[in-house]
Amino acid sequence: MNPGLLTLLSIALLLFGIAFLRLPIGLLLAAIGFAGYAVLDSLETASVMLGNECWGTFSSSALTVVPLFIFMGQICFHSGVSRRLYQAVASWLGHKRGGVAAATILACGAFAAICGSNTATAATMSVVSLPEMKRYNYAPAFAAGTIAAGTTLGAVIPPSVVAIVLGVQTGLSIKQLFAGGILPGLLLLLLFLITIAGLGAIRPDLMPAGNKAGPRERLNSLPGLLEALFLFLLVVGGLCRGLFTPAEAGAAGSALALFLGAVRRGLSWKDLGKAALETMVISAMIFLLLTGAGCYGKFLALSRTPFLVAEWVGGLSLSPALIMLLIFSICLIGGMVMDALALLLITVPIFFPLVKTLGYDPMWFCLVLLVVTTMGAITPPVGASAYVVASMGRLDPGAVFRGTLPFIPACLICVGLMFLFPGLVVLLPGLSR
Repeated sequence: MNPGLLTLLSIALLLFGIAFLRLPIGLLLAAIGFAGYAVLDSLETASVMLGNECWGTFSSSALTVVPLFIFMGQICFHSGVSRRLYQAVASWLGHKRGGVAAATILACGAFAAICGSNTATAATMSVVSLPEMKRYNYAPAFAAGTIAAGTTLGAVIPPSVVAIVLGVQTGLSIKQLFAGGILPGLLLLLLFLITIAGLGAIRPDLMPAGNKAGPRERLNSLPGLLEALFLFLLVVGGLCRGLFTPAEAGAAGSALALFLGAVRRGLSWKDLGKAALETMVISAMIFLLLTGAGCYGKFLALSRTPFLVAEWVGGLSLSPALIMLLIFSICLIGGMVMDALALLLITVPIFFPLVKTLGYDPMWFCLVLLVVTTMGAITPPVGASAYVVASMGRLDPGAVFRGTLPFIPACLICVGLMFLFPGLVVLLPGLSR
């Protein structure tokens, strides 16, 4: 069978299996990759390839960093770090129009910075923020959309689990990816805050002003901010200063989170067991995704798809900038129908060699791609973060998606600025070398 046609058939099967059959993406990738490899070579070599990918992924020392950072986020959730962080921010901003929404975005950004996961941030902030915004009579759709939009910061602001996986897959330095995500993450957070301020001026009924917290309440809330600050400085600061490897940074962050939970008496043995179990479940899901993506990547390499794509694009007579816009557009559309991590694991093996051929900085490409694909977490029909918020708040997913619409332009502006000013991405990694 023609390799090109086989690749197109595999992509069609992937989309069909994800969109209509709702099959687990990791298993689907592994099955299609195995079948395609067997068709192009033999069943025997495909079996060897599958075994090597399973062993290589689940025994990889480089991937020990993934469960460590997930465990840190789970400990922060179960010990109340996230709740205290939100209450601290809300006590300083809640009296302003849109202040509780701004506090939610800031708390999402801060919690994402210490947990690194979109879905974990969505679940945590839904529990903490939705009742508070309901108390201030915020429009339910806007309140839920604000939380879902804020969770997208988790893929960009370090330590990002998606950035870790991307670094392992491409061979790029995780430390450099973390440093490169700081300025774009802060820019996206600022654009979200501007969106809230602008929407508050146009539609004040969506976000009434709340009561002003007293000086004592504000003072008592400061430890909640300091906890998050200490965690961020320990993990990201220690990593960028060369004090830790990525795995050591995850271990140090987990240890500090455990210490804070013990000191504040917010973490029971039952909570610790839940955190450990959820860490294993999420880590296993990510490892299965990586295994499936590895199998599918081997099939793509055997079919020479990346080289065929590069040759095809080279014959289009388009400028490199237009080619990059085409790639990002494909990934933006793909993010609407597929989980962001799964999409990255599928598309990066195809586009990464092409980007290097065009002369673009691979790290810049990966971080722009993070922002582009994470938009899929708040856009229909998949929108993983939106569905998490909807389920936690018992809301209609359609209402949550309507609430996220005002934040989509902010994401697009962020991508545009990263495209026009690559220094936003490459400045801090250059300083941290």
